[in-house]
Amino acid sequence: MKSGKTSLIRTFTRLAFANRASAVYLALVGGATAVAALEPLFASSPDASLVWVWPALFTFPAFGFVAWLGEAGWGGDAPTWFFVGGIAVSALVQSLAVGAAWQGLRGRRRGRLTTAG
Repeated sequence: MKSGKTSLIRTFTRLAFANRASAVYLALVGGATAVAALEPLFASSPDASLVWVWPALFTFPAFGFVAWLGEAGWGGDAPTWFFVGGIAVSALVQSLAVGAAWQGLRGRRRGRLTTAG
């Protein structure tokens, strides 16, 4: 018999990682983060740090809260680890939301297709 905690972890994993919509979203955010992390190795211009705008934009609705916390806590001088960690947490939260929306839309569509009229 499955415990409630195991079922909750399995549901979270299925919604956040194990569906196409969440996987595509996480790949997009991961790719943008990888490019932003590798950019200083290949670019010598002072504007190279602006590439971090893309991962932040891809995670924006949730990252807006992280940016607000950084502004409130450090007065606009938050450490880099806070923003990079915020991008990761924001991506996971939004991946969960995308997975839940995907499951909800697929469930409705399946219900219409299987109902005999």
